[in-house]
Amino acid sequence: MSVTILVGAQFGDEGKGKIVDYLSENMDMVVRFQGGDNAGHTVVNESGSFKLHLIPCGIFKKGCKAFNGTGMVINPDELIKELNEIESKGVDTSELYISERAIILMPYHIALDSASEAGGKTGIGTTKRGIGYAYADRARRNAMRFENLKDLEYMKKRLEAVMPTVNAELKAKGCREYSVEEIYEKAVYWASVLGKRIVEPVSFINNAIDRGENILFEGQLGAMKDIDLGIYPYVTSSNPVAAYAAVSAGFPVKKIDNIVGVMKAFTSAVGDGPFPTEMNDEMSDGFRGTGNQIDDEFGARTGRARRLGWLDLPIVKFAATVNGFTSIAICKVDKLDSYDKIKVCVGYKLNGKEIDYMPSAMDLYKVEPVYKEMDGWKTSTKGIRSYENLPENAKKYIELIENYTGVKVKYIGVGPAHDEIIVRD
Repeated sequence: MSVTILVGAQFGDEGKGKIVDYLSENMDMVVRFQGGDNAGHTVVNESGSFKLHLIPCGIFKKGCKAFNGTGMVINPDELIKELNEIESKGVDTSELYISERAIILMPYHIALDSASEAGGKTGIGTTKRGIGYAYADRARRNAMRFENLKDLEYMKKRLEAVMPTVNAELKAKGCREYSVEEIYEKAVYWASVLGKRIVEPVSFINNAIDRGENILFEGQLGAMKDIDLGIYPYVTSSNPVAAYAAVSAGFPVKKIDNIVGVMKAFTSAVGDGPFPTEMNDEMSDGFRGTGNQIDDEFGARTGRARRLGWLDLPIVKFAATVNGFTSIAICKVDKLDSYDKIKVCVGYKLNGKEIDYMPSAMDLYKVEPVYKEMDGWKTSTKGIRSYENLPENAKKYIELIENYTGVKVKYIGVGPAHDEIIVRD
């Protein structure tokens, strides 16, 4: 039995989908523990190429349960759409379950989010999927949970209680209002399609742990987008760090066995906020690609070109500190194959002095990156499957990461496909 948590070590988009898909081979259950459909995990396997926004990546392994956990905010229409898409490619989704305590993301959450971003005064570069507003309603106890789809009479009473407040806010932001009947009609449909998948989550998870099952919790985004620990206010509305997997699922943290931090061989970000090692567009073209390949640097949800930069090791070390990584997975090493020289940020200067902590977002705008320049390896790594066969300079790059963070790099991605990976003992 093992409980493994996999989280992002940067700003998100690190390649978590690939690593989850690989690790799922040995898992009995894969759990998404926070977030919504505002980001995506890209998976390439024998079933095809997929960009999953809500469904856990373990859905592709026969006999592996996939669970949308309590910490999520789930748009039922998007979940149904995603289910239909992967079922059309022959994937069995009968083992997908939903926590009855997960929050239902409503159409009005999307409308409010879009209006806020369009206003320009409080926008922070969200995906306009309604995530923040759904979490806000959870905090002020106005949200509906999936358990309400099991008692539609009570659901209607709840809607009658909260819709005046919802519509007042919609009106204030210039959005159209929603009737109770309109939302209730959708709820009836959601219940008919998803009702059989809704389960009580605490016993569902703890019973699986007690049975000795191997369980993988997958997070969305990365440590720098954590609402408490990240680059606030340019963050997501939940906690994509390892400890929140236990908090949201309702099991003791002492039962966690492994924490895998996933990082890219360089840095990327989507949305606004500080980015100390960001390159200009011309320099980053070698990383980005044209958008024709599954692993090109465009957002899985938005399609936006990602902001790109050199590897920022202070960020990875910060993520290792707050998560307690037991190992690191580094993806997209092959994207560095053509570079003569590779720069790595190994520290920050703030007001002319080197610092040994992660500063606030406002100070992170001001830092000067301290770079170490390394020789590239100028040869393809895509066909390599053992660490010993990597070019010497690629090994030096990985060893620098290990020495700086104090964490072993166990998984090395050298391409987007399922088998394009090196696993070290």
